[in-house]
Amino acid sequence: MFDIQAVRSDFPILARQVHGQPLVYFDNAATSQKPQRVLDAIAHYYEATNSNVHRGVHTLSGEATDAYEGARVRIGQWFGVTDPGEIILLRGATEGLNLVAQVLATRLSPGDEVLVGETEHHANIVPWQQLATTHGIIVTKIPVNARGELSLTEAKALAVPGRTKVIAVGHVSNAIGAINDIPGFVQLAREVGAYSVIDGAQAAPHMRVNVAELGADFYAISAHKLCAPTGIGVLFGRRPLLEELPPWQGGGDMIERVSFSGTTFNVLPWKFEAGTPNIADTIGFAAALDYLDSIDFDAAIHHEETLHATLIQAMQAHPKIQVLGSPNKWVSVCSFNVVGAHPTDVGTLLDQLGFAVRTGHHCAMPTMEHFGLAGTARASLAFYNTREEIERFMNALDRVIGMLTD
Repeated sequence: MFDIQAVRSDFPILARQVHGQPLVYFDNAATSQKPQRVLDAIAHYYEATNSNVHRGVHTLSGEATDAYEGARVRIGQWFGVTDPGEIILLRGATEGLNLVAQVLATRLSPGDEVLVGETEHHANIVPWQQLATTHGIIVTKIPVNARGELSLTEAKALAVPGRTKVIAVGHVSNAIGAINDIPGFVQLAREVGAYSVIDGAQAAPHMRVNVAELGADFYAISAHKLCAPTGIGVLFGRRPLLEELPPWQGGGDMIERVSFSGTTFNVLPWKFEAGTPNIADTIGFAAALDYLDSIDFDAAIHHEETLHATLIQAMQAHPKIQVLGSPNKWVSVCSFNVVGAHPTDVGTLLDQLGFAVRTGHHCAMPTMEHFGLAGTARASLAFYNTREEIERFMNALDRVIGMLTD
C-alpha cells in the first residue's frame, strides 16, 4: 500500500500555507519539492565533508570525491547505465542538450538536416537553430498531431538517409504531457544513419527510464524534477561517441596535460566536465533516488497516474475548461484554459486560494503557436499530491471561473 500521508510528511514545504490557505503544489513540471532526506544529505556535505573533489590528497577531499563519484554510480544504476564513463554530470538537461548540439556541430556540414519535434522545450530547439546560423544546417520540425503527440509517421516521411543527421525529440512534452514513441524515433534514427538526441527531463520523474534499453545516442535529464536539487543534471551518451567527440568547455578536470605546445584531454566522463562540479547537489541527487526507492517508486507512479486520470476526467467534463491535448499516453500534466479568461488571471487568483500552477507558454512557444494559443495554465502533479487536493482544486476553479466570466 502506498502511504500518501507518510510520504507527504517527508516533504517539509507541503505543510506551509500560502495567503492563509494550505499550499497545494501543482507546479511539479517546473520543479518538484524535496524530501527531508535530500535536504539532510546536502547539509551533511557542507557541515562534515566540504572540499573540492579529485586530486586532493587530504581526508576531506577523499571523502568528497568518494561521495561524488559514488553518486554518479548510483545515478547510473537508477537509469540502467553501468559504465560511469557514459554518465556526464552537468547543470541540467538544458546544458546537456547544448553540449550535444555544440559537439555534434563538428560532424555536421551545410545542408545537413536536423529533425526537431514541434512540441519541444526551447532547450531542444534553440541550440539547433543556432547551428543553422553558424553552420548552415537545416532545422525541420516533426509535426504534432491533434492529440498532442509527435507524429512518427510524419518523421519517417521527412527523414532521408545521408541528409538527416540528427533526430531530436522529447520523451514527454512539458506543455502537454504526451509520451512520445521514443523507441520508434531511436529506431528511425538508426535506419537513416542519424544521431538520436532525447530530452528526458519530463519523463524521468514519472516513469522508469532505462537509458540502456532505449538505446538513444544521447539522453538528457534534470534532477530537480525528480525530488533532487536544482543545478544538477545528467547527459547519458554512448561511450564510442563520447570518446570520438571533442570536449565542449576547457578547464580543470577535463584535461590530462596542458602546455603551450599542446593539451591532451582527460578520459571519460571527466573529458566533458570542466571546472569544479556541483558536488553537494550531485550527492543530493543520489539521496533523492535512495528516497524514491524507499517509498516504492513503482507504487508512487501508480498513485500519480490515478490522480492524473482523475484530474483529466474532471477537467474535460467541465463546460468552461478547455484541456490542451488528449494523447493516448500522457503523464502528470494538464494544460488548460478557462473560456473567456486569460491564463495569467486564472493562475493569479488560484494562487490567492493556495494553489501553485504555472501560466504562460511553458518554454514551448511552437506548441502554443500550433494550437493557436498565447499560453495556458498548467497543473502538473507528483506522487505526493492527493485526491483531496484535486477536489479542492476543482472547487477553487469554479470560484475563479465565477469571478472571471460571470
